Order: sequence, then C-alpha cells, then structure tokens
Amino acid sequence: MKYFLTFLIFLYVQKIDAQEIDTTDNARLAQLITLSETVLRSNLDVARFIDIVKQDTTFYKAFKNLRILSYTSLNNIAMFDSKGKTVASLSSKTKQHAADGCRSMEVIEEKSTGDFYKKNHNYNYFTAELYAGLFFTDGKICGQSNIVKDKMRSVQSKKGIEKKKEQLKMLFFDPGKKVTGVPLLGDKTAIFEENNAKHYNFSIDFVSFEGQDCYKFEIIAKEEEASKVVIDKMITWFNARSMQIVARNYALSYNAGVFDFDVQMEVQMTSFKNLLVPQTLRYTGNWDVAFKKREKGIFTATLFDFSN
Repeated sequence: MKYFLTFLIFLYVQKIDAQEIDTTDNARLAQLITLSETVLRSNLDVARFIDIVKQDTTFYKAFKNLRILSYTSLNNIAMFDSKGKTVASLSSKTKQHAADGCRSMEVIEEKSTGDFYKKNHNYNYFTAELYAGLFFTDGKICGQSNIVKDKMRSVQSKKGIEKKKEQLKMLFFDPGKKVTGVPLLGDKTAIFEENNAKHYNFSIDFVSFEGQDCYKFEIIAKEEEASKVVIDKMITWFNARSMQIVARNYALSYNAGVFDFDVQMEVQMTSFKNLLVPQTLRYTGNWDVAFKKREKGIFTATLFDFSN
C-alpha cells in the first residue's frame, strides 16, 4: 500500500510539473505577440488564448462533421501546365446522403475536360485525388462518426501515395503541429515550439468578420527567415465568445528535392444545428511528389443545403 501511495504522489507531481511547463511555454509565447490597442484594453489572458489555439480541434472536427451530414457541393477543379494554360478541369454538383452512420454520394451534374480522368475513370492528378478524399464518396461507406477526441492522425500504417495524402491532411487540418515521415521536414511545422517561434511575427487583433466579433490571430514568417519555415503564413479568425474557428487562411511551402509544394488555402466555416462545418474552401497549389508529374492546380468547394 505504501508503495502504491508513493506511486500516486509521483504521478501527481509529474502532472503538476507538466502543467507548469505548459504554462511557462505559453507565457513565453505571450511575450512574442503584438496586441492591438483593443485587445490590450480587453485584458485578454494571452497565455490562456495561446493554450486554446494550440489545443484547438474545432478546425479538424468541422471536416469530420461532413462525414455525418447530408449536403450539396459545387466542385470546381482546374489543372494548369507550366505556362498557366488549363489542361484539365472538372465542374460538378454532388449531393452527399448520410443516414444511420453511413454516407453515399450522388452526382447531379458533371463536366470534365482534358485528361482529368484516366481511361478507367480514375483521377489523373494527385490534386484531384486529394480533393476527392475530402469531399467525394465512392460507394456506400458506413461506421462514420465525427469524434476527434484521442484520434491522432498517423502515417505509420500507410504507404506510397496514401501516405503522402495523409501527410498533406495533417498539414491542412493541424497546421502548427509536427508532421512525421516527410524527408527533412523535422519539426518545422511545430511553429509554437521555441526553436521555430523565433522565425515568426505573432499578433492578435479584435475585429468584426462576417458579422461576428472575432479574435484575429496572425502568424507570419519574418522576411529574413522565410527559407527556414514551412508555414509561411497562418491567419485565423476565432469567434470571441465560443473560440471556434470562423475562418483560416494559410500558405505553406517546402522543398526537399523529392517532395516540394507551394500551397495557399482559404477556409470559411458556417454552422448547422450547432455543428461547425466548412462552407467554402479555396486552394491554389503547386506540387511535385516523387513518381508523379508536377501539378499546378486550383480548386474551390462550396457546400450548402446541410441536413441530417
């Protein structure tokens, strides 16, 4: 019994130490952030704000919510050659049907040009595969949920193109957190860690965005540090009351020889019955993935008519 109590005390002390480390780390980051006059007058607890940002799951959960809802989507994808000429495209309207933990997709209308599809109707572009993984459903998929708690994204069980797609999803859904398995990337995406935070300018402002009072949190790489970072810019609007993400714009770039990209994304959210969901997503990307040809593409998704 004595040893068991000693063990419990040890765990308690370890927990307190961990909390102190987190608090200290957030306080360090707070010193780096420029606050607008409005935020200064509001007496915002900046360290607490940082902790909320670091622990945020609302962005990822918004996309997970799409797995349990019915909705209509307008889809536009365009692929370009090195001179900026459109070589392939897709324009479609789809309807996802969700019920009893399952989802399926109906193509209401579709038009494609160029070599967007292979002869077997598979996608001819990695960008299209990525888009399809986010918004399209092939057949009937069951066992769906929007649970994100304790659901850590991992690439350990994936190989080849599926591994690359998972790594990109990690970059998209969890910007600011470490992405494993990408050559030479290391912990460069972990922008809140001390060795990376020094490369950025941080700021918080209080603004109105789409009729909502929001905290606008900007993370922008210092011009002289641009070659040392992966996340070039990330601007997030948090609802001042709920701290849910209202919108996020970010730019990512990276070059490791066998794998390089330059991507800009804009995501705007809306709510359906207290569920946060993406309303519009705009993407511009230039990719070069091993064993795939370089791709330059733009896609836009507009989601509406949600139901359950």
